[in-house]
Amino acid sequence: MRWREIAEMDCSIARTLSIVGDRWTLLVLRDCFLGARRFDDFSESLGLSPHVLSTRLAKLVEAGVLERRPYLAKPVRYEYRLTAKGRDLYPVIAGLVRWGDRWMAGADGPPVTLTHRTCGHATTPTLVCSECGDDLDPRDVRAEFSRRADARDSSSSNPTTRRAP
Repeated sequence: MRWREIAEMDCSIARTLSIVGDRWTLLVLRDCFLGARRFDDFSESLGLSPHVLSTRLAKLVEAGVLERRPYLAKPVRYEYRLTAKGRDLYPVIAGLVRWGDRWMAGADGPPVTLTHRTCGHATTPTLVCSECGDDLDPRDVRAEFSRRADARDSSSSNPTTRRAP
């Protein structure tokens, strides 16, 4: 399968990766959540070539993750703002932060502290059950397929239920 065909898979992860599945796009999103909006802000932070940055921003705009808004009329200049669809990627970015802080921080510890504005406390992103509030561990979750997306997996004794990876 070619990379450009991944969006056609009957898999939410694959479809999401078709939009955000490269390092530069994730770093553009990181910068958006840190407040970057203008092309020059992204360029300075990431050190990307203008072509690569333009391509990534255009892809996120086309996917509805970012929207372009003019902030200067002459010459026309645009800023990039997260849409609701883009803001819904925050748990993904926060999950990467948590994993990186735990496994990649090094001797000096995490480079950034997340502070919850409502209560003022430093916080660690946590994935919890939407119903009971318990922390979610992959050993305690099972995926129940709504379609025959797992028809290729003949090793499963129950073709509609399989433990999450």
